[in-house]
Amino acid sequence: MGMLDIMKISASALKSQRTRMEVIATNLSNIHSTRTEDGGPYKKKEVVFGTADVSDDKEFNALLSRRVEGVRVEEVAESEKSFEKVFDPGHPDADSEGYVTFPNVNLMEEMADMVSATRAYEANVNVMNTTKAMFLKSLEIGK
Repeated sequence: MGMLDIMKISASALKSQRTRMEVIATNLSNIHSTRTEDGGPYKKKEVVFGTADVSDDKEFNALLSRRVEGVRVEEVAESEKSFEKVFDPGHPDADSEGYVTFPNVNLMEEMADMVSATRAYEANVNVMNTTKAMFLKSLEIGK
């Protein structure tokens, strides 16, 4: 695995974590949305990660007998968690029994996911900075 492969892996992870943060932001901004264009409350979105081939050097990969893989977003899926029903007969979206169906977004879960995504992003920035420093040090060897 070359240094450029390390940069490609980290770059793919940065892109994936950015998508994750965007989805979390969308979930948080719709935490109280009881009516959407599709009808019904907002459904929480979740990011599903997968692997992505990031190496351009097929001969190198053949020598390793495996691919150099990074991260990619396979899909942004709707959560299967159940909605929360709250008794509020004065709410405009209340049903005939006075219950309002709220989104299946939990503030604490979203904040924990956001911290996790932030830490993963920071870790990959550190990998890229360390790799860049190694590039620069290797250029100084010939001096």
